[in-house]
Amino acid sequence: MRAIVTVIGKDRVGIIAEVCALLAKNNINVLDISQTILQDYFTMIMMVDTAACDMPFAQMVQYLQEEGRKIGLNVHAQREDIFNAMHRI
Repeated sequence: MRAIVTVIGKDRVGIIAEVCALLAKNNINVLDISQTILQDYFTMIMMVDTAACDMPFAQMVQYLQEEGRKIGLNVHAQREDIFNAMHRI
């Protein structure tokens, strides 16, 4: 299943590496990534493939939020189909 992961936090060195390490640790593959700096804030949106992840999706979402919080980031994940439905005009 594909999902959208968003990351927001105060800009610093290593954010992409830290988030990608969390994903890789759980067999979540990054399919596409876009990031930018808005003033002093790092923002990133990623499309990921969770098919090889061993934990249920809801648990994965909670894991990413908790681990992100530990490293000073707001990390949010949602299913691609839900994301698309919410952003349809």
